[in-house]
Amino acid sequence: MTMAIASENDMTTPAPKASATARDEGAGLGFRLTLPAQILVLFISAFPLLMQAYISLTDWSPLSGIGWWKAWEMWNSFANYTDLIADSRFWSALWRTAVVMAVCVPGEFLLGLGLATLFADDFPGKKLFYSILLMPMMVVPAVAGYMFFMLFQSGGPVNDVLSRLTGFPIAIAWLSDPKLALIAVMIADIWQWTPLMFLILLAGLVGVPQDQIKAATLLGANAWQRFITIVLPKMKTIIIIALAIRVIENFKIFDTLYIMTGGGPGVATETISVYIYKVTTQDLIWGYVAAIALAILIVLSIATVFAMKRMAALREARS
Repeated sequence: MTMAIASENDMTTPAPKASATARDEGAGLGFRLTLPAQILVLFISAFPLLMQAYISLTDWSPLSGIGWWKAWEMWNSFANYTDLIADSRFWSALWRTAVVMAVCVPGEFLLGLGLATLFADDFPGKKLFYSILLMPMMVVPAVAGYMFFMLFQSGGPVNDVLSRLTGFPIAIAWLSDPKLALIAVMIADIWQWTPLMFLILLAGLVGVPQDQIKAATLLGANAWQRFITIVLPKMKTIIIIALAIRVIENFKIFDTLYIMTGGGPGVATETISVYIYKVTTQDLIWGYVAAIALAILIVLSIATVFAMKRMAALREARS
């Protein structure tokens, strides 16, 4: 009887080793099968970045008469980056981009949060208003730019409404005035992208535990106290995600702005994306453009990493 049990144990002992070997073989097979796709993804992501870094260290452009693979013949080390530091037009475009972000992102956040708070409760016609509210986000940015280009004409609907409200004829040249053109662009951006902020914040607001809100209500907390002490802390991660998305996207604002003003009048609405576009297509200084784009990529990457670390710290604090 003892010998039989021993023989059975001998037969079953190698099973874990066999299963581990099978898992290793399966992992190896999975790696070999996905290796071509991994190499392709690495090539697609790494090659443009390496090529951009390479071109940024040269004076190469399509008008140079040589292929990009020979750009090393026009090597200038870090001259493009030193020129970037001394380029006042670049810093002015960067400043306008920062102004647009400083106005549009908080405006979209506050409007989106207010709308999300309203739509967290049920009311008659909620589905209809919900659909209407999301429509601006569905409009192609170039089409939105043309819409607001027409709205802000001297004889357009905006001036007509202002004339009716004040009782005096108003013919403000919104898009021709250096002080007003950027305001018109920011209004268009807020109109189009507030729905996205609303959608993200509404998803976070719906996920707030209702039992905690009910408990706070029973303890005598008013709506504002419940919002500050319970709702906002629970939505910190969602808020950071929403703000990070809009900051990065707002930094790249181009379509709507270019259709409305083309960066003008003069350079009054020239953001960093419009500046890069003009230098690329008009001046054809591709080495300098590559240096600008790489510098911006590094800055945005640092901002993204900071936001992700902040979210990780919030998760650890909540757990």
